[in-house]
Amino acid sequence: MAGGRIRARIRRSHLYTFSCLRPSATEEGPHSIEGPGYSRIVHCNQPLMHKKKPLNYRSNYISTTKYNFLTFLPKALYEQFHRVANLYFLGAAIISVTPLSPFSAVSMIAPLAFVVGLSMAKEALEDWRRFMQDMKVNTRKVNVHKEEGIFGNKSWQKVQVGDVVKVEKDQFFPADLLLLSSSYEDGICYVETMNLDGETNLKVKRALEVTLPLDDDEAFKNFTGTIKCEDPNPSLYTFVGNLEYERQLYPLDPSQILLRDSKLRNTAFVYGVVIFTGHDSKVMQNATKSPSKRSRIERKMDYIIYVLFSFLLVISLISSIGFAVKTKFYMPDWWYLQPQSTDDYYNPEKPVVSGVTHLVTALMLYGYLIPISLYVSIEVVKVLQATFINQDIQMYDEETGNPAQARTSNLNEELGQVDTILSDKTGTLTCNQMDFLKCSIAGTAYGVRSSEVELAAAQQMAIDLEDQDVERSTVSRQKGKQQEIELETVVTSKDEKNYKSPIKGFSFEDSRIMKGNWLKEPKADVIKLFFRILAICHTAIPELNEETSSYTYEAESPDEGAFLVAAREFGFEFFKRTQSSVFIHERYSSSGQPIEREFKILNMLEFTSKRKRMTVIVRDEDGQILLLCKGADSIIFDRLSKNGKMYEEDTTRHLNEYGEAGLRTLALAYRKLEESEYSAWNNEFQKAKTSIGADREAMLEKVADMMERELILIGATAVEDKLQKGVPQCIDKLAQAGLKIWVLTGDKMETAINIGYACSLLRQGMKQICITAISSDAKEVVKENILMQITNASQMIKLEKDPHAAFALIIDGKTLAYALGDDMKQQFLGLAVDCASVICCRVSPKQKALVTRLVKEGTGKTTLAIGDGANDVGMIQEADIGVGISGVEGMQAVMASDFSVAQFRFLERLLVVHGHWCYKRIAQMVCYFFYKNIAFGLTLFYFEAFTGFSGQSVYDDWYMLLFNVVLTSLPVISLGVFEQDVSSEVCLQFPALYQQGPRNLFFDWYRILGWMGNGLYSSLIIFFLNIIIFYDQAFRAGGQTADMAALGTTMFTCIIWALNCQIALTMSHFTWIQHLFIWGSIVTWYLFLFIYGMVSPTISGNAYQILVEALAPAPIYWSATLLVTVACNLPYMAHISFQRCFHPLDHHIIQEIKYYRKDVEDQRMWSRERSKARQKTKIGFTARVDAKIRQLRGRLQRKQPSLETHSPMSPS
Repeated sequence: MAGGRIRARIRRSHLYTFSCLRPSATEEGPHSIEGPGYSRIVHCNQPLMHKKKPLNYRSNYISTTKYNFLTFLPKALYEQFHRVANLYFLGAAIISVTPLSPFSAVSMIAPLAFVVGLSMAKEALEDWRRFMQDMKVNTRKVNVHKEEGIFGNKSWQKVQVGDVVKVEKDQFFPADLLLLSSSYEDGICYVETMNLDGETNLKVKRALEVTLPLDDDEAFKNFTGTIKCEDPNPSLYTFVGNLEYERQLYPLDPSQILLRDSKLRNTAFVYGVVIFTGHDSKVMQNATKSPSKRSRIERKMDYIIYVLFSFLLVISLISSIGFAVKTKFYMPDWWYLQPQSTDDYYNPEKPVVSGVTHLVTALMLYGYLIPISLYVSIEVVKVLQATFINQDIQMYDEETGNPAQARTSNLNEELGQVDTILSDKTGTLTCNQMDFLKCSIAGTAYGVRSSEVELAAAQQMAIDLEDQDVERSTVSRQKGKQQEIELETVVTSKDEKNYKSPIKGFSFEDSRIMKGNWLKEPKADVIKLFFRILAICHTAIPELNEETSSYTYEAESPDEGAFLVAAREFGFEFFKRTQSSVFIHERYSSSGQPIEREFKILNMLEFTSKRKRMTVIVRDEDGQILLLCKGADSIIFDRLSKNGKMYEEDTTRHLNEYGEAGLRTLALAYRKLEESEYSAWNNEFQKAKTSIGADREAMLEKVADMMERELILIGATAVEDKLQKGVPQCIDKLAQAGLKIWVLTGDKMETAINIGYACSLLRQGMKQICITAISSDAKEVVKENILMQITNASQMIKLEKDPHAAFALIIDGKTLAYALGDDMKQQFLGLAVDCASVICCRVSPKQKALVTRLVKEGTGKTTLAIGDGANDVGMIQEADIGVGISGVEGMQAVMASDFSVAQFRFLERLLVVHGHWCYKRIAQMVCYFFYKNIAFGLTLFYFEAFTGFSGQSVYDDWYMLLFNVVLTSLPVISLGVFEQDVSSEVCLQFPALYQQGPRNLFFDWYRILGWMGNGLYSSLIIFFLNIIIFYDQAFRAGGQTADMAALGTTMFTCIIWALNCQIALTMSHFTWIQHLFIWGSIVTWYLFLFIYGMVSPTISGNAYQILVEALAPAPIYWSATLLVTVACNLPYMAHISFQRCFHPLDHHIIQEIKYYRKDVEDQRMWSRERSKARQKTKIGFTARVDAKIRQLRGRLQRKQPSLETHSPMSPS
């Protein structure tokens, strides 16, 4: 490509002062590579040598799966028998092959095998998907040196240590490489590390001087060398090693290392030699093993099973003791049982043996208390819930074609219990696009378009003002608009709201300085210099777009790109860069003709996070030397000369306004230099640049600081950081739902703070607590200082009396390393929890995972981590729920996640709608399951006690088999799949409803025990009412009394009616499916009874013709069914009626409003209820708008007295 060839001639290293210092071997000796941790030896271009011992390095194959072919069976079985109920049924299945079993072996083993097999098949399917994603990465192609200077394609998984690879522009690096050369003649290349640290700013990497000649395929024909370096480790920012090449030893440092999963940018190609492969690479060293996650409800279910198992043990002990007593004292009198010739199980002389053996029988007989079908029903429900999530059209992204995806269905209900969200920044909250929106030049503000924050504030103010009907307020409002509030910069027309900038990176609008009109402005010279700074002060490369004939820019940061696009649109187009100059095409000039101007670059002092500014020193065509500087306003204002503060007051006011509007700001300044002054400084600068020693960087900084003084302020820029669509609104809704949001990013602190403002996690007036580590070699001193900062900050929050005060905690990775130590992490967590928002910047992937673990374990609440890159995998796996963004950058985050969405904004619906629904559905379903099994299981115990603890079941075996499988399974599944307390629209309108999940209102012990108590009550009613009704009186017209078959069938009919009516009362939302399943189950029971009764007596036994001949003609059968059903459900109806009348929950009130259509008939009341249904929050759009409104009202109140004072003086 022509552009590539032009760039290749530029020695880019000359542009950089701080990033690209290349010490030669003579300046800085080789590293001492000795001792443990430094044993790796790499033979360059000789990969086969590493297959032999003792080297035998790992392959480049990677795997993120939980299982492999060998481990699947043992690990998956272990996962399944982690569940207490499955363990119990495994024991029961083993015992079922003995004579002690009251059931056949098949009837015990088959259900267990079905449940476990289904769950294992689901696990296998989910892991297979992970395997296929891994294979996509492993089968990517890269150019590898084969032999004799010939390169050929090879899949990533076959790349070996020592291979020489050629990576081309926009490709990912397949392994950790040592950079040998690039398409630039001085070995510079640009790398995007977004997958590693989340940063979009391009990093400059440089090859050693000695390997620069290796710049084409032929050069590697006879290339050899040896690298001795550190062993594999997770540190992304360090590397220690030496290269032995042509009998010389050269030191290596991180600036020569290209890490796996980072991407080559702005560089045609690079050559590199592979150092670390596969799981030895630094990005994979930062990865953690895919954990097995279980939801809180599922973990709590284990405790409920323990309770039920204890209960089962107690009643089984009672039964066995009763049986032993009966055997010893009563069996000898029962001559018809022939006690003298019985076996040990029924031997009156061995009652203890009889009791123990009966204990085993009882444990199996009452096994219906432990619901084996619960797990398989939950699996079915969760899969169907996951299908609804996958099919939700509201979470489908049309741009990418990606739907939401529940990659595992184990955690659906956990989505409804999230307390803290830990989010990545780049690619998750942002889409890495900046838009130039406003600027302040020579004390005048330009740019009439409004930011998203201003639009929201204006909209809310308009709503508030409509509610005020007092005439004086109206007058004040009108005057206030004109004089004080200046709403014309806030309120925009509908056309403007819907306007979309056709120019990427430029949303500016102001006719005063567009299309050359700036020439008519009073301070045109200052405006021209402002635009020139935008066009000159950068490190970007222009590329001509042949289709549009305009230039695009490959810049190191999105901000820089936006400035260049803005300069181009203002008529100052940067179109060419040479080694020593930049060329600007100025479209508008005083002569009226376009002019091409050349500015010679004398020095460039680039932006670093420490300096917070960038400076270029140029010579214009008139020979004048100019220092042009852009940077953070706090830094620039400190460096202004006395004469340079002319516009400081106005610019400061504008900067504050821009900050309130959520915009990123930079101040611009300049200085004219005399030739002699510059020459003297440049001599000092060159001395510092070529000095040898550890203090070289400090000397350079000092010399640069000397020149960047006595500046003259010109103005400021305001750039809107283009967040992903809907991010501020989503964060606002999540905040209203009571969720806490932390941002964990590898980006620098300034960028993270700006993003915090853009998405309303931070706002003007919020008190920022910045915890930073002091520079000291003594670790104890640093630790003490950080601990003191944390303690002081915690104390400050406690002493704060302003109810509207909000605190934000900002901490960097270096400080976090100390804060996460065992002796400090609880204090750090305590401070973080007290803050409204937390931003951790410059954090490594490992630290992201550690912070997530701290929040998860320290608070004991549910955490959700969301990210889009490989650097987020650790925290995604560590969190209770991991959500991956299926965006542009790779699929590593999605592969490691539990759920994936195409954009951050879909998280709102995933949690507030699906999370809320899934939590309530699963909670109600599990509670109902225990209720129905207790109600059914205890009737078996009562009957056995009633019949001398004989082990006799009152129900036919077929009834018991059908109870869980057919007659009560579908209604409970429909509850778990279709139940909605409120609609999805209402969930989003009333976000506070979400708090029912984190507060666990529907699955606390009070509710669980309440349902168990309901089951106990129902079992007593079902058994004893039927016994009372049928015991003494005739139940048929012929005077016959009921036998065991008639009693058992009637009791079972009552159970089916009572349980299905109970679930109907529990549901709030009915579709035809629920009606079909509930009433269909009852009909199915009668159909079964009819058909079963028609079958031969050899199969149906005592149930032969039982419905047609015995029960159906007997009125007492129907009246008993009605009486028992009503009696069973009466307490629940009374409870729910009392609750709705006197202690209604939020959703009860909403249901009533919707039922009486008050939301349609009384819109004001509906709006009032909606505003009340917000959790009080100090972050998000709403909190920011509230703060803005408080500020505007304050101004209005201050203006009010003056309006009242002047009104009598106005002419009448």
